[in-house]
Amino acid sequence: MYNVASFAAGLLFGVGLILAGMANPAKVLGFLDVAGAWDPSLALVMAGAVGVGAAAFALMRGKTHTLLGAPVRLQGARKVDRRLVVGSLVFGAGWGLAGICPGPALVLAGQASAKGLAFLTAMLVGNALFEVFETKKVKRASRAHPEHA
Repeated sequence: MYNVASFAAGLLFGVGLILAGMANPAKVLGFLDVAGAWDPSLALVMAGAVGVGAAAFALMRGKTHTLLGAPVRLQGARKVDRRLVVGSLVFGAGWGLAGICPGPALVLAGQASAKGLAFLTAMLVGNALFEVFETKKVKRASRAHPEHA
């Protein structure tokens, strides 16, 4: 049932992106063009998403399991550090240059869009590089401080 619910949620998200026009990089770039022909529709989509997310978090407050029985695992507040800031800048630069972020990239790749496939490939390569560097970092830290391993 969990896989069916995950598929349904992903399908709903993808259809929503298409209906809202958010899978169209030109529409996203129009939102980012505040000095030109600004298109505020993405702000409305974001506000709707924040509202749905806030309602979901409020519904799950204090619960230990989801409606389908999976454990609730919410991250606690974490500090803003260099990794978060650099990662946000890289994400924002990629989004601003391409007009695509991960959700719409999957929708575009599913439509066999060359831009979507190129973005998805770059995103997967970036994720793989992160894993390589993170693994090396953890290994270095465990060699330097074996008592924490």
